[in-house]
Amino acid sequence: MKKLLTAVALVAGTLLTGCAGSTTPATPSPTPKLSVEESCKFLNTDTFVPSGTAKEQAGQIGQHYQEVADKVAPEVGAPIQKMADIMKQVAASPTGTKTNEQTAQLTQEINKIGQYCK
Repeated sequence: MKKLLTAVALVAGTLLTGCAGSTTPATPSPTPKLSVEESCKFLNTDTFVPSGTAKEQAGQIGQHYQEVADKVAPEVGAPIQKMADIMKQVAASPTGTKTNEQTAQLTQEINKIGQYCK
């Protein structure tokens, strides 16, 4: 389970994409989600590493979790989305440090992912 937590925390930043120079709003096309099996493989090979202060790292992790949640199977993505929301709260805190409650919530969501990624 620790490897899964590390993998989820280190999901690659290569998912960041943008459309520069567009004057009309782009209608996002639905991105096909990975299967549960593909999602678990993806999480176990992710290598994202945040940098900067604790606040900056929490923000980067929250953003990365958001991107991963959008890519993976819904069964795995829902807990990751909750983790993204928690990390965004951490990033918004004065110190960027998780509370005991937030740590417990993250652990609970990781355990949900673990039910699918064994």
